[in-house]
Amino acid sequence: MKKLSLIFIMAIASFSSYAQSSFKEDVDVVQSVYGKSKSDLVKEYMNLSDTQAAAFTKVYDNYETERKALGQTKFQLINDYAANYATLTDAKADELAKGTLKNNLGYEKLYDKTYGQAKKVIGAINAAKFIQLEVYLQTTIRNEIQNSIPFIGELDKTKVKM
Repeated sequence: MKKLSLIFIMAIASFSSYAQSSFKEDVDVVQSVYGKSKSDLVKEYMNLSDTQAAAFTKVYDNYETERKALGQTKFQLINDYAANYATLTDAKADELAKGTLKNNLGYEKLYDKTYGQAKKVIGAINAAKFIQLEVYLQTTIRNEIQNSIPFIGELDKTKVKM
């Protein structure tokens, strides 16, 4: 867990370069926690037959493409927050909050869409397993990010009042 926290602390410290990277953040986090790539973890956890695995691969690849785009938007929002933290205005706070809510909704819509597609090719139980794993991984990542980003006004508390 300390290793995972360190990754995000370093990421938050260098928002710009991190947000402009190839967005391997989920893979890096999963590898640091579980010692394997995300796709290997999914494959192992799902434990599908060869036929099911072949059918599921297209669904998973499409999911990952859309998830990575959402991840890119998420890190752009974090980068924007970091860049504007010290001078945050009502308008910028509104923009960031709406962007974050829209991004979170995008993840929920993606889970719903992917569940329907996966259910068709690997059945409801396996589709539910996949969504459960993805929600767990994304929740873990979101938690680490939230723990690494100061709340609005939090850093102001360190100022000495006279």
